[in-house]
Amino acid sequence: MKKITIGRRRYSLVRSWEEDSWFNGNNYISRATNSQWEHEELHTSATGLWILQSWSQWQGSRTHWTEISAEEAGLWLTTHGHDLPAGASQPAEL
Repeated sequence: MKKITIGRRRYSLVRSWEEDSWFNGNNYISRATNSQWEHEELHTSATGLWILQSWSQWQGSRTHWTEISAEEAGLWLTTHGHDLPAGASQPAEL
């Protein structure tokens, strides 16, 4: 189980979902960021919170972790072709 810290809060990540990508003829492009260099992954914590991980392949960049709402998680999951697990909210946009 991966453990991360956001601010002063500690999270144990129990499940992860990868971003979807598409091939533009030369490179795979992240559907989340529309970039071949910047990426996202969604995680859920042991306490049921949703954590978005953002990172870049650019040298010197750092990984960012952000707690997001269940509705934001639902939108991210459906955008990337994943089924909605328990705890994710159906996004209003659908």
